[in-house]
Amino acid sequence: MKLASKTAIVTGAGRDIGAAVARKLAAEGASVALSYFESSKGADKVVAEIESAGGRAIAVRADLNTQAGVDGLVAAALEAFGSIDILVNNAGGLIARKTVAEMDLAHWDAVMTLNLTSTFMMTKACLAHMTQGTIVNLASQAGRDGGGPGAVAYATSKGAVMTMTRALAKELGPEIRVNALCPGMIDTDFHNIHTPDAGRRGFEASAPLKRQGHVDDAANLVLFLACDDSAFITGANIDINGGMLFS
Repeated sequence: MKLASKTAIVTGAGRDIGAAVARKLAAEGASVALSYFESSKGADKVVAEIESAGGRAIAVRADLNTQAGVDGLVAAALEAFGSIDILVNNAGGLIARKTVAEMDLAHWDAVMTLNLTSTFMMTKACLAHMTQGTIVNLASQAGRDGGGPGAVAYATSKGAVMTMTRALAKELGPEIRVNALCPGMIDTDFHNIHTPDAGRRGFEASAPLKRQGHVDDAANLVLFLACDDSAFITGANIDINGGMLFS
């Protein structure tokens, strides 16, 4: 197994990409502490699936917009498994589509805290207990192309996550590698909520691969970046979008 004896924290793992990542890392031998905020049933289901397959996992409710929530998640992982080797910063979201004219400072701050500040706080808290390992951030195609209508705050926050990834790779190497995914249209609740069906069908027609991405497509890439198969890769923001954007 590629991650035997490793411990991973996966944030926002009650559903969609985070849940798929937790299952994938556990299948390769990692003990997984997964966080959720609202998706308690989903998180419990992921833990049950991992344990039924012979793995080890815990689910922790944590508000990662707060230092207390971050510290509680890290403490729970250490209490359960004794170490932290892998951090997957997956928690985040768009909240709502708002143009600059429509949004107030509270919305801007909420998006930045959810996507960027929480990634900083989680990274800082875990680094206090990591002497080596890997960090994988979830950025977005929006960080490259500015996103769709009403996504200024979201795209800006994800662009900042991409820059943070590069800076951390320089600061933390060689002991800790830091990379990020830039997903495009992945079939998740994010797009169920924020993307009209016509837009998704248009994507499928235009994409070279003629389909939306699956959560396992993203999870496979996270696994690659988390394990030694990617031992000479750090500071990379890797596109995963079915060929809709080449960088």
